[in-house]
Amino acid sequence: MGRSERETAGTGRIGNRYLVLALLLLVYIFNFADRMLLGVMATPIKDELHLTDGQLGLLGGTAFALLYATLGVPIGWLADRYSRSWIITVSLCIWSGFTALCGFATGFVTLFLTRLGVGIGEAGGVAPSYSMIADYFGPGERARALGVFSFGIPIGGAIGLAFGGIIATAFDWRTAFITMGAAGLLIAPVFRWLVRDPVRGGAEHGPVEHGPADERPKLAAAIRIIARKPAFWLISFGSALGSTASYGISFWIPSFYVRSFDMPLSQVTLLYAAIILSGGITGIWLGAWLGDRIGPRRPGAYIAIPMCALLVSIPFFALAVLATSPMLSMGLLFIPTMLGSMGYGTVLAAVQNVVPATLRSTASALFLFINNLIGLGLGSAVLGFISDKLTQQYGAQSLRYALLSGALFYLAAAIFYLMAARRVAKDWEA
Repeated sequence: MGRSERETAGTGRIGNRYLVLALLLLVYIFNFADRMLLGVMATPIKDELHLTDGQLGLLGGTAFALLYATLGVPIGWLADRYSRSWIITVSLCIWSGFTALCGFATGFVTLFLTRLGVGIGEAGGVAPSYSMIADYFGPGERARALGVFSFGIPIGGAIGLAFGGIIATAFDWRTAFITMGAAGLLIAPVFRWLVRDPVRGGAEHGPVEHGPADERPKLAAAIRIIARKPAFWLISFGSALGSTASYGISFWIPSFYVRSFDMPLSQVTLLYAAIILSGGITGIWLGAWLGDRIGPRRPGAYIAIPMCALLVSIPFFALAVLATSPMLSMGLLFIPTMLGSMGYGTVLAAVQNVVPATLRSTASALFLFINNLIGLGLGSAVLGFISDKLTQQYGAQSLRYALLSGALFYLAAAIFYLMAARRVAKDWEA
């Protein structure tokens, strides 16, 4: 991690930027699969460790997000000064190791601490990846490249769901954590061996001139530069509100089908994995394609696309949660899953476009700090506590109405996106 950019930039390209993108995607798949394991195995964990829905919500979001969001900013700043591939490799080792340790938890406290450790590792995985992709792909193809990277969300989510459900059924939930963590540790040296940093800013109009790492903006100065971009903050808070709904919903959906429809966990995980995979990839690619077609001429489109998609998704999500047939419910759930994914590539492209190339990792880390501290930190916990409060009135159906309340966060996100769409063109970094 200590090597400067001057030592790595010239040797970084391995000849094929698409191979680099594929390797970054592979790491992100593990990143998201590790996150999904806890949600898919919430029921057996709750039964064995005697936890409440509120405690599970804290484990699924807050425990992970506390250090994930907080450490992401200084790590992102380091990634703007030193080797991003080294930072990603070390982060992968840390979060995979703590994922394996989750399998040895004996109660709420030990599981909470190991989830904190997973958050520490994953804090360094995503922001440097955004920055590297933006330096390989120019504005006219950046949304699609970041969209492909974002395939890690549905692919990792589907793998986490399917793998977790199968292993938990065949063995136990502890084996799933240990196996997933060990697999991540195995790919870390392969990633480091193949991937080096690209030249920063090279995808725009040639490399951006840098001084030595210690002459670049300090963290406080970098934040002040980004603070003068209203579009960045509106995008970040809009995404955070949308993530509050999406993280909370994805965490609790498996438990919802088990409780409300008495479906076996193995069946739920396979069906929901198929929805996340097909709906997520379709939505991400459609949104990213539209963003690259329209965004370079009308920058506000990068944000208008997810805004419209979220508004359309709300009624379909409500119908899915209120349906009385599990198959009808899952069929309807495909639509909001697809629509809710349309902003992954476009929102990330907008964030990269409105900040200087030399601050992209820092800006990405700030974006993730806001997005995850609010969205990931509160999503599953808020819905879990709402479910606990509604249990006395609705019994096993309390989670149904807790999920329904999550759609309100989509509406709030759309309002912030509307304001952001009007500012993106003014804040575009030439």
